[in-house]
Amino acid sequence: MEDTKSEDAGVSHRNTAKPDPAEAAQPRVAPPSAGAGPPSAGAVPPAEAVLTVLRPTGITRGVALVLHGGRSHSFEPVQARHLGPARMVPFARQLHRAGRKLGLEVWILRNRVRGWNGEEMSPLKDARWALAKIREEHPGVPVYLLGHSMGGLTALCVADDPQVDAVVALAPWLNDATPAAPVAGRKVLIVHGDQDRWTSPTASLRFARRAAPDAEVLQYVSLKATGHFMIRRVRLWHTLATGFLLKAFSERSGVPAESPLRSVASLDRLVPPTAQTSPAVL
Repeated sequence: MEDTKSEDAGVSHRNTAKPDPAEAAQPRVAPPSAGAGPPSAGAVPPAEAVLTVLRPTGITRGVALVLHGGRSHSFEPVQARHLGPARMVPFARQLHRAGRKLGLEVWILRNRVRGWNGEEMSPLKDARWALAKIREEHPGVPVYLLGHSMGGLTALCVADDPQVDAVVALAPWLNDATPAAPVAGRKVLIVHGDQDRWTSPTASLRFARRAAPDAEVLQYVSLKATGHFMIRRVRLWHTLATGFLLKAFSERSGVPAESPLRSVASLDRLVPPTAQTSPAVL
């Protein structure tokens, strides 16, 4: 039986990182560790991650890559039934429904193993592998990243891939050592619930402020009375994620203005331009 309390448990992306004391005091935000052991016998991870591709109805004008959450340390192979990947399937499907007629293809990545695993940084390797696969199949086509928790951290870290145009990080697991350089020149939306006790909204806001000067767009949205797992106010999480990526896709691909981008219209109503300089609270 899946234990929700072990899913998306804190991620330290750099072994030497020392969290701010205020962050370390937050429940379930795990401190950096000294690494992780090898997989146990009988739980050998697959050689490659798994990709599920949702094709558009016509020519592919852009690709969205969806990244799931996980654990701090685990070499257990990821299964489709695990909450991390399962949580992102509805996001991928909604994004596909909204964008398929416009040429947006959606790729869903299932990592090899469940953990970040210290210096191994397992999800980064899987995400880089997936981006290489996208590049092979769609060279030069813009890529849009969507990740939750550990997947949000992963998305922000691999945003320096030359095809990446925009990133949405939902309740990402960040700390003061998270590099801001990868999002330079990118459009970025960070959404965090103000009652998240698994990852730190304060760390996310600090990251946003560090990254904003070099990002093309950086918007931060704080969701009131909302926790980590996107159960409360689920429609709003979906609207923000889909709307932001579709807007970036529309601007980059030149989708005709008369296209029915209702998610984009909803986003523009919800998130004011000032969200680039101060958090929007919804």
